[in-house]
Amino acid sequence: MKRRDFLRNSALASGALLIPSFLKPLEAMAMGDMSGYKNLVIIQLSGGNDGLNTIVPYGNDIYYQKRKTIAIQQPDIIKLTDVQGLNPNLSALKEIYDQGWMSIINSVGYPNPDRSHFRSMDIWQTGSDANQFLTTGWIGRYLDSNCNTCTDPYAAIEVDDTLSLAMKGVKMKGIAVENPAKLYQATRDPFFKQLVHQHDSTHLSEDNLGYLYKTMIETYSSADYIQQTSKTYSTTALYPQTAFANQLKSVAKFINSGLKTRVYYVSLSGFDTHTGQQNQQGRQLKIYGDAVAAFIKDLKQANKLDDTLVMAFSEFGRRVEQNASNGTDHGTANNVMIFGGKLKKQGVYNNAPNLSQLDNGDMKYEVDFRDVYATLLDKWLNVNNSQILNKSFSGLNFV
Repeated sequence: MKRRDFLRNSALASGALLIPSFLKPLEAMAMGDMSGYKNLVIIQLSGGNDGLNTIVPYGNDIYYQKRKTIAIQQPDIIKLTDVQGLNPNLSALKEIYDQGWMSIINSVGYPNPDRSHFRSMDIWQTGSDANQFLTTGWIGRYLDSNCNTCTDPYAAIEVDDTLSLAMKGVKMKGIAVENPAKLYQATRDPFFKQLVHQHDSTHLSEDNLGYLYKTMIETYSSADYIQQTSKTYSTTALYPQTAFANQLKSVAKFINSGLKTRVYYVSLSGFDTHTGQQNQQGRQLKIYGDAVAAFIKDLKQANKLDDTLVMAFSEFGRRVEQNASNGTDHGTANNVMIFGGKLKKQGVYNNAPNLSQLDNGDMKYEVDFRDVYATLLDKWLNVNNSQILNKSFSGLNFV
């Protein structure tokens, strides 16, 4: 087929099918070259979740002084320690906490924090310093570092229709799969299928057309593998009827079916609570808590929880003092939640946030978020964190 005919006729080239989730996935993830079969699940809470109303420091009077109308009242709090407790909308997580499958890391952040949603999310997704601008994500660089000659293109999956910066490396990328069946059907389009079978990826040129053919072949094989493998497992666990719960249900199906994937990425938005925070955040926390609880129980029932680690984060917390609209504005340090069946330190990992020593009204970070990443990289994914994070971090002891 001539180049001009291909470009004229292919719906892929026009962008109808070749959306970001179909862009060239990573090329180097054969499981035989990777250590272990542990799963890492990243949950992104987009918008800047208010950590103080999530893991509530009810034992600190300053919390109630600063939040006269939006503080969670003590009778409603699900107490975890003498100082901190869960927002009542996270009641589903109490059982997970009591089982020892949950760890809460307080006051996580980074030096010179940025309060912009976009910039702060970039910092978290790339693992950069506040004044450093990177074009690759920390998971993408993990993919780059592991293997140079492998071919499996599904070692990192984002359950969405687009791929986050966190999943993009220089040579390799994760693949976005919102619905395996739809991806499979899209790649079985007759024209797509004909082109795939007419070209051998080992003899493709390095020009744009060769790249496009290679992308199609990789996507074709990935869609087949994900669909055929994941459909061998039928989920019996009950999940809430929410889009976020469906994302985690898909991840559980991938894990329980034995899909050879190391990293999964999901997200839940709606946490930018400048006005009317209690109701808005409460709704989102219930969606989050109920879905995570169902997910953890599903993995436990399938004997996969010991091999799975979950990290939930948001790009920043909120200011300590509420604003005039019964909400909170962009802040800095926040809590990170870790879930898994093999946690070394269960419950609350470190001291509650210090509300008496603030930095211009914001909490001071005590744990660098890259120490959390370093722990995941060193102790769970078995790679040297300095190769991924561009400097060495000591890590933590939650796993």
